[in-house]
Formats: sequence, C-alpha cells, structure tokens
Amino acid sequence: MVGPNVTLKKIPRLETTNSSVDIDLIGIAKNNNLTRSAAVAFMSYVTMENLLKPDFFNTSNDTIKTMMSTVISATLPKSNYTKLTKPVNFTFRHIREFDPNGSLSCVYWNISEWIVDGCSVLESNNSYTVCSCDHLSTFALIMQTSRPPESDPLLELLNLVCVIVGLVFFTLALLTFALCQWSPGVNNVARINICISLLLAHLLFLLTQQFLTLIRPQQVLCAVISGLLHFLFLSGFVWMFIEAVLLYICVKNLSQISSKKREVLRNGFLCVIGYVVALVVVAVSVVVDPEGYGSEHCWIKTDKGFIWSFLGPVCIILALNVILFICIIICLNLSLTKLNADVSQLKKNKIMAFKTLAQCVVLGCPWILGFFINGSEVLEILFLILNSQQGTFIFLIYCVLNNEVRQQYRKFFRRLFCGHKKH
Repeated sequence: MVGPNVTLKKIPRLETTNSSVDIDLIGIAKNNNLTRSAAVAFMSYVTMENLLKPDFFNTSNDTIKTMMSTVISATLPKSNYTKLTKPVNFTFRHIREFDPNGSLSCVYWNISEWIVDGCSVLESNNSYTVCSCDHLSTFALIMQTSRPPESDPLLELLNLVCVIVGLVFFTLALLTFALCQWSPGVNNVARINICISLLLAHLLFLLTQQFLTLIRPQQVLCAVISGLLHFLFLSGFVWMFIEAVLLYICVKNLSQISSKKREVLRNGFLCVIGYVVALVVVAVSVVVDPEGYGSEHCWIKTDKGFIWSFLGPVCIILALNVILFICIIICLNLSLTKLNADVSQLKKNKIMAFKTLAQCVVLGCPWILGFFINGSEVLEILFLILNSQQGTFIFLIYCVLNNEVRQQYRKFFRRLFCGHKKH
C-alpha cells in the first residue's frame, strides 16, 4: 500500500513461494486523483490447479495441457481507479518438469475458462517463466505438448522378452560364479557383484515399467526408484573398473590375484569401493538437484543436464578402462621379452584382457548409443537389445567360452542325467 506522500521510487517485488509480481503501484497512486493512494494484494493458491484445471484452456490443437505454475491472483482492493500505468510482470517458477518442445501460455481465469487475452510470455527457461499482462486477475502458466505416439505393442513385447532373457542369463552367470570351482588365481568378486548390481537394476526397471501407471502418480516413490536405478547401474560400472584394476595388478606382477589381494585388495575393501563410490555420486546428485529424479518413466530427468550425473561417471570409467587396457597390453608385451616369464600365465592374462575388454564394450556402448537415439526407432531397438542382453553376453564370455566351466557343466549334467537313469 502507498499513500500520497510516498517517498519510494520503486515498489519492491512481491513474492510468494513459487511466484512473484512487479507492479507500478506508485504510478497507479499518482494517477488516482481522488486519494493519491493505491494498494495491491498478491496471493498464491497452493492446490487451486486441482480445481481450475489446465483442461479448461480451450485450444484448437489436440495437445496435452499441463499446469506449470501455482495459480495466483493480483488485485487493487478498495480502489475505484484500477487502470494500470504499465503492464504487470509475473514470474512463475515451474512446479513440473519443463519440456523444451512444449508451448507455454500465460493465461487468466475468465468466468469458466482460461484465456490468454492481454497476456504474453516475456522470457522463459527451464526453471521459470516471466509473463506480462495488461490487467489484473487470476493467472497461471500452462504448457501444451503434442500427444506422444501410441506405444508399439510389438516393441513392448520385444522389450519384455529381451529383459526376461537377460535376467535368466544374469542368474545363470551369477550361479556359475558363485558355485563353480575356479582355479586359485581367479578372483570372481567383481564379476559376482557386476551380476548382482545389473540383475537388480534390470529387474527393478522391468517391474517399474510394468506397473508404471500405478507408480507414476506417486512422485516420491518414482523419484526413489530412479535414484535406486541410478545407484545400481552406476555400481555395475564401478565394479567393471575394479575388475580391470585387478587384471592390471595380475598382469603387472605376473602373480595370482589371490596372493596380492591379501595385502591391499581384500574382498571387503573391494565391496566398500564398489558400492560406496556409486552411493556418493547419487548422494551428491540429490544434494545438487533434489528434483532431478522421477521423469515420466521413473528415470533421471534429462532437462538441466542432470542426466550427466550418470553419463559423466560412466564416460570417466570407460576412459579409465581404456587407459588400463593400454597399460595391460604394454605390460604383456614387456613380459614376453623376459626369459623367466610364465608362458601359461601370460596366455591366461591375454584371454582375461580380451574378455574384460569385451565386457567393457558390452556394458558401456549401449548407454553411449542410448544418448544418440533422439527418436530413431532403429537405434531404440538396437539400444533395447544390447542393453537388455548384458547378462547374456557376460554368461557367454565368462562361462560358455571358459573351458574349465564347460567341463564342470558336463560333470553336472552327467551326474544329473545318470542319477535320473539310476532311479
């Protein structure tokens, strides 16, 4: 409120939790010849959008309408002079995820519908939008987005089948690593934890997508699931890096990993590194942007560059793995020139280096490919197949292509079938 003897040169910005208004109240008071005074009331309604829904915004386009702000009201109380000297600017903080392809409209409530007459968008970014209106009323910000194409049932079926097949092979690989008798120089802790992390991640993602219509309205649950997926997928990459480190130690010393790990790389220490690193990344991501989790598919939101909280560590790990593989190749070549080099151990190390490199490609490339999908159906199908079959590739690389494991498989099946025959 300002009176005839006002000394202010500019009215300060009026703010609520998610919105603010800039109004030339001094100019209005000076033009009020009767009292030379004026007052403005600015209100924000927390849940009014549930009543004055965006569907009341009638447009010719068949689009999805989303309320992007809280509903606000601005009025000049107890004043006969309501003519504005300048347009009023409202700043709306977005209360929902912003779609860069969406169209924003500054609207006001007129009896029974939202209309745009006299209002326009001054500026906008991912976080807020500034609207300019030449009158006072009840206002809001509505975003229009084109309706997504109907889901392809064949693509959904392919996704379901591929993920289930991948989960089966993850389970088989995990059972093989845990139950088969391996030579003393082999440390399977990294592979076991890779399978555990990715098995849980793919299983959680499958269940989430199957019950998405029930989970999506629960924003907190959706955000928790996306954070858990972030942690599980990231821990899989951390374990992949740990396996490369273990291989490098083995090649560098031409000794069994088991003898080295007793000194500094105990399994407990590896487990702490494998999961704490991923947990720290997720915790920092939550602190930096608490609203970065919980997209439409209960995954990391792609706006504001938050997706790099996952892609960034993945790219760093892949780069470090490449450096390690170069070092491993150099060490292997140097070992060949030594007379006392263990030829059989060198051969094993070469095979392990190849398998670990293949694993790095299998786990890393699908996510890099997914970054370039951009609506391409071919790339989407390719990403779906490669990403869902990570368990299949791991089973083939470390189990089917391992002579020792094949021999143990043969013994197992012989006992199984011979036992049935005896009965």
